[in-house]
Amino acid sequence: MRLRACEWLLAVYFAYVALISPAFPLASWITPWLIALLVPLLFALLARGEHKAFHIARDWLAVSMVLVAYREMDLFSATPRDLLLEHRWVEWDRAILYRGGLQQAIESLGAAVPMYLELSYLFVYAVAPFVVATLYVQRQLKRVDGALFLYLLGTLAAYALFPFFPSDPPRVAFGASDLPNVTTPLRELNLWLVGNYGIHSSVFPSAHVSSAFSAAWALLAHLPERRRFGWGMLVYAVSVAVATVYGRYHYAADAVAGLAVSLVPVLIVLLGLLRLPRGGLPGSP
Repeated sequence: MRLRACEWLLAVYFAYVALISPAFPLASWITPWLIALLVPLLFALLARGEHKAFHIARDWLAVSMVLVAYREMDLFSATPRDLLLEHRWVEWDRAILYRGGLQQAIESLGAAVPMYLELSYLFVYAVAPFVVATLYVQRQLKRVDGALFLYLLGTLAAYALFPFFPSDPPRVAFGASDLPNVTTPLRELNLWLVGNYGIHSSVFPSAHVSSAFSAAWALLAHLPERRRFGWGMLVYAVSVAVATVYGRYHYAADAVAGLAVSLVPVLIVLLGLLRLPRGGLPGSP
């Protein structure tokens, strides 16, 4: 019975959240501790199974833990905020979107580009399953753990910073004064999702951006013989970054910070802290 690298990472992350929770005005400090205890226990139970089904279940359990980590951050929504950061960030956005002409360029072809950007934003929720499914299709099951480790590292690092930067998205903090001129059905769907199922603790850094870029780095590192998947994900990640700012889901500062956070796994690789066998990172055959 041995936990995988991505499972250890998740266990450490949930323990971190439990340890910092007493420093914040949470409605319940018990929930983070329960999650921190139950998640590694669940991984340990599955690790006892030898059948291939157990190995596949562990892959998808790790993927599902991203949603648990995301929802857990909503426990920190009661942290006081003063909008000082938001007022500084929105000035940078207005320089890029309006004075810099980005919004006009995006809307110059009508609804086509805004719809593409909203679709990119929507598909972020499928990034982790896509990474795992891609490795399955390419018959690289042994590489899933390493790829998920890089993806989770960049994604969870963004979540870990949320409690320290309580903030509201521009569409909430500044309302109708900072919104796109084009409204599409996809935008309405995204607004419904974030309004009903999103969290309200922080928008800095953008986990949408960090997770999309982290997925790109994971595919480039763990599927080097099919780099088109990694490069395609990288193009998609850039689209997500633009979508978050244009749609006023995030500030440009959030997107830049999300990209920076996603580079943590890349730095680990470049510094040689993870040994590189032929064909990719740990978990490669």
